[in-house]
Amino acid sequence: MKIFSNKYVRFSLILIGGILLGWIFFHSSPAKEEKHDHAAETAKGEVWTCAMHPQIRMDKPGKCPICAMDLIPLSQSGTAEMDQAAVHLTKEAAQLANVLTSIVSRQNPVKEVRLYGKVQTDERLLQNQVSFISGRIEKLLVNFTGEPVRKGQPLALIYSPELVTAQQELLEAAKTKQTHPEIYEAAKEKLRQWKLTDSQISTIESSGNVRSTIEVESTTSGIITARRVNNGDYVGQGSVLYEVSDLSRVWILFDAYESDLPFLKNGDKIDFTVQALPGSSFAGTIKFIDPVIDPVNRVAKVRVEIGNPGSKLKPEMFVTGLVNANLRELQDKLVIPRSAVLWTGKRSVVYVKQPDSEEPVFKIREVELGPQLGNSYVVLDGLADGEEIVTQSAFSVDAAAQLEGKPSMMNPSGGKKASSMPGMVMPGDDNSGGSAPANAKPTDNNDMSGMDMGSGSGAAKMEHQTIKVSGNCDQCKQRIETAAKSVSGVILADWNTETKMLHVQFDGAKTNLDDIQKAVAKAGHDTEKYKASDAAYKALPECCKYRK
Repeated sequence: MKIFSNKYVRFSLILIGGILLGWIFFHSSPAKEEKHDHAAETAKGEVWTCAMHPQIRMDKPGKCPICAMDLIPLSQSGTAEMDQAAVHLTKEAAQLANVLTSIVSRQNPVKEVRLYGKVQTDERLLQNQVSFISGRIEKLLVNFTGEPVRKGQPLALIYSPELVTAQQELLEAAKTKQTHPEIYEAAKEKLRQWKLTDSQISTIESSGNVRSTIEVESTTSGIITARRVNNGDYVGQGSVLYEVSDLSRVWILFDAYESDLPFLKNGDKIDFTVQALPGSSFAGTIKFIDPVIDPVNRVAKVRVEIGNPGSKLKPEMFVTGLVNANLRELQDKLVIPRSAVLWTGKRSVVYVKQPDSEEPVFKIREVELGPQLGNSYVVLDGLADGEEIVTQSAFSVDAAAQLEGKPSMMNPSGGKKASSMPGMVMPGDDNSGGSAPANAKPTDNNDMSGMDMGSGSGAAKMEHQTIKVSGNCDQCKQRIETAAKSVSGVILADWNTETKMLHVQFDGAKTNLDDIQKAVAKAGHDTEKYKASDAAYKALPECCKYRK
């Protein structure tokens, strides 16, 4: 008791007691407050998503299972009033996923038709140089192919017994031309029938000597494209000695596929360049379109006629042409970018941004497409002027729709929400504010491309794959993509002419990458696994030959 009577001891005890009571009161209050905040947060039921993969929905913060980025909270404001068939993204998710939109507008469509072909000789300017008399070739004055000749130039010397006899008859008739002019004229006419000129006949008559050989003169100017005889050969009347091509005018023969023919007509202007003459451009008009399709190459020849001063254009040169075809029957139609369209076999769909919404809200819309205009399409039905559509990253929006069970390109009527990641939830799920359902099973890996969309045994298993395919030009692109799309189950095929990579989207339940590569190789293009047959490769147009 003496201890407590000490005033210092009493002060110390009071101080310790005050500190203890303060700790108890002030420590318990934050704990209660923290517990209250946690309960409120749980009540909110926040959903977390990935900015790059908006189809990911998690019930708590963490890492994206695909790209390992930090998840961000998904704002649910306004979702109650949103169309149940629409897809809602946050502004941050749409921006980081690079979702771009544009306003649909009416345009006067102009289709760019790109054609490939070669320079060819004008068939109307081809001529055979023949012998007009039978005999023996004593000497060829033009000895090689490619030598230029002019009209009236001597080409060969021919010895002919018949010609010797005819000259003797002319000299005898010349002696009696005053008394028997008809015989004299008949002798001259006989020589003229053998294409001897009046100058040659006058020389024979004035010299009084019989020539043992006679010169064969060229009847046209041009280039010797073939030599058919040699010195010492015996030739008959009408035998071909040379083939002569006049290159003052040439033909440009383009290959046009069946799908391009409806947009081409006689009189259309075509601009073209020549691979061997970089920096030079040429222009002409279509003069003729072959009415018959080549059964092997599946193309029709389109002919352009053009002058060739200086013989710059030589036969067999490669050319690339461009025709801007005005589609008058489709004037003032809606035109949308090619990247906005998603193809599902016979259906073509786009995502339309919903008006009067602060955040990006998109709804799928089926459209009817007209002709392709380079990197855009004419829309015949399904859109209205002024509507806003997704023109980039439409696949990201569609993936979110598929995973939320909303109508999508593969499931027009919508269906069960896809949720195969542990802890993954969708807005509106019964467990959106708590943990993952008890029957949720993890996938084998984090690749979402092979995830089953929908439910049931007939569910589509969408896959995206990229393979290397050999080729050169836009004709190759069209052929490769057509071959890939011919395989049942292929939704999309896009081949890049620069990287030589083919991107395909297909239903894994119906086909596989092996079948797609076989179809492309059958069309004449080597793939990573299969090589095109020699017959298929040789059937390709010259501009498509990629093997060295």
